[in-house]
Amino acid sequence: MAFAVSAKSSQLIANKVAGARRARPNSRSVVVTKAALELKAPPYALDALEPHLSKQSFEFHWGKHHRAYVDNLNKQIAGTEWEKKSLEEIVVGSWNNGSPTPAFNNAAQIWNHTFFWESMKPNGGGAPSGKLAEAIARDFGSFDKFKDEFKQAGMTQFGSGWAWLVTDNSGKLSITKTPNAVTPVVEGKTPILTVDVWEHAYYIDYQNRRPDFIQTFLDKLVDWDAVSKRYTAAQ
Repeated sequence: MAFAVSAKSSQLIANKVAGARRARPNSRSVVVTKAALELKAPPYALDALEPHLSKQSFEFHWGKHHRAYVDNLNKQIAGTEWEKKSLEEIVVGSWNNGSPTPAFNNAAQIWNHTFFWESMKPNGGGAPSGKLAEAIARDFGSFDKFKDEFKQAGMTQFGSGWAWLVTDNSGKLSITKTPNAVTPVVEGKTPILTVDVWEHAYYIDYQNRRPDFIQTFLDKLVDWDAVSKRYTAAQ
């Protein structure tokens, strides 16, 4: 079964983390995605983000790297307790309260990449509107200041990782960065936007120019409609 990161998915997984810290999940827990995992395509053609991200880049990043995470996780969970769990449950459980098991890197990278693809759209960029725009102005001072802080987070993530815009239940926004496969949801946070700063995310099109990639992501690629829906769903 293919999976998707829905508008409420990141909030649900964050809630599961918080619940797991307090007690066993109860019978009302919501299962959003099942982990009979297949590689889900981005919500647009592989050449749809050109010239900012090329088809060749997607063929490697999605077609090889993302596919490898799915294939490797399926091998890791075969015949184990995780085989019939949702992807979110595997991410939370394999995080193991900060002592991740071998399945975590693949599970989290599957989740992170799907979330990343769904953070972009053709003819994206521009600026958000409505409540999200108001929250950005409130919490960062201005949209330009938000972009500067977000870009700085991505630029200063040493080695591989991710930069994130996250929210809490009160609607307060903040920016964080995580190494490797780590996702803010295992820290009880709700992400609404991410950029992948692993080198394989941008090297074909930008070589070692990570700052240019992040700037293009913000100016030309972000799907602010999707981000706004995530923000609303998190409240």
